[in-house]
Amino acid sequence: MTDQAEPKPTETAAEGNELTAALQQVEDLKNQLQAAKEAHLRSLAELDNVRKRAEREIDSGRKFGAEKLLSELLGIADSVDLGLVAADKPDASAKTIAEGLELTRRQLVSVLEKHGVTAVDPKGLPFNPDFHEAVSMVPSADVAPNHVLTVMQKGYKLHERLLRPAMVIVARAP
Repeated sequence: MTDQAEPKPTETAAEGNELTAALQQVEDLKNQLQAAKEAHLRSLAELDNVRKRAEREIDSGRKFGAEKLLSELLGIADSVDLGLVAADKPDASAKTIAEGLELTRRQLVSVLEKHGVTAVDPKGLPFNPDFHEAVSMVPSADVAPNHVLTVMQKGYKLHERLLRPAMVIVARAP
């Protein structure tokens, strides 16, 4: 019975080493998986924080975005108030009131231009339905057909975007 081979101790040790190495590798992979899960959760939490912060900033921008413009318009409102007080004085002349009104208008135009608003005054230019609203057409020998004869109300653009079309009377052939 000694012919039956018993496992050699060196083979058992090698198998044991392989098993230990495999168990260690499984343990390392479990640790890596746990670390990846934690990193993923941290990334999701950070993404949620960024989204919430962006929503707060957008909301704040909506609420207070016009603050600078409005604070500049308050100076114009003050100027109008001063003009009304001056107009109530018995020694106020129409010329003085008109001068004050012109200064207030210049102040308003300056604020508008500072914020990218420009007037569209197309008198004498070809009619453009993208920027003009024709109120009527009038025969004219002085102005070419399909050109703006009279501007009833100026239009305005914010940078390159139309805020309000100019209301115009367009010339037609007599």
